[in-house]
Amino acid sequence: MSFAREGLVFIAIAALIAAGTFALALNRRSWPLWLLAFLLTLISLWVAYFFRDPERSGPRGERVVIAPADGKVVLIQEVDEPAFMGGRTKRVSIFMNVFNVHVNRYPVSGTVRYVKYNPGKFLNAAVEKSSLENEQMSVGIESGGVRVLVRQIAGLIARRIVTYSKEGEQVEQAQRMGLIRFGSRVDVFLPLDAVVTAKIGDMTVAGTSVIAELPTR
Repeated sequence: MSFAREGLVFIAIAALIAAGTFALALNRRSWPLWLLAFLLTLISLWVAYFFRDPERSGPRGERVVIAPADGKVVLIQEVDEPAFMGGRTKRVSIFMNVFNVHVNRYPVSGTVRYVKYNPGKFLNAAVEKSSLENEQMSVGIESGGVRVLVRQIAGLIARRIVTYSKEGEQVEQAQRMGLIRFGSRVDVFLPLDAVVTAKIGDMTVAGTSVIAELPTR
């Protein structure tokens, strides 16, 4: 099992605290300290589990749109997105809880044309207005004449969005693009003539699940 590089320091700190508590419990022969050490070990294992970064495989192709996040499809709507998409689009929103893999991946291959960070609130990421009011990072990709926008949105617990994207770089479908710590949401904005194959309530796997098909240009 591999782990996201941003999580290595948290994993190391949690493991050291648990090990130190075990050493103290052994030295003092204290049952309360043994219990605390056991609880801290469970927490350190959960931290490692949270930052897991498994390899992913699945369908690939110019017209295929792959889920950028593990989680649950909570919204599928037509909305305006003037900043990069230039008007009306279809949006697919995926909500991640604290048990999902939090590494995000590019839904399509292409050139990054737009990277924009917006500070904001930390509302429940599952609700509609979080897409406008919460802290977020938007990454626009041009893929074969079609534009696709991925938006990482912070949530109630999440306080750190990590994005590797840089304008002008070439990216590959399912390549890692960043992560959001401790539960949040990722929106994908598609052209109106894209065919959304995902349904509300579907559980997605980043880099594996197909959520839509792009139109030909």
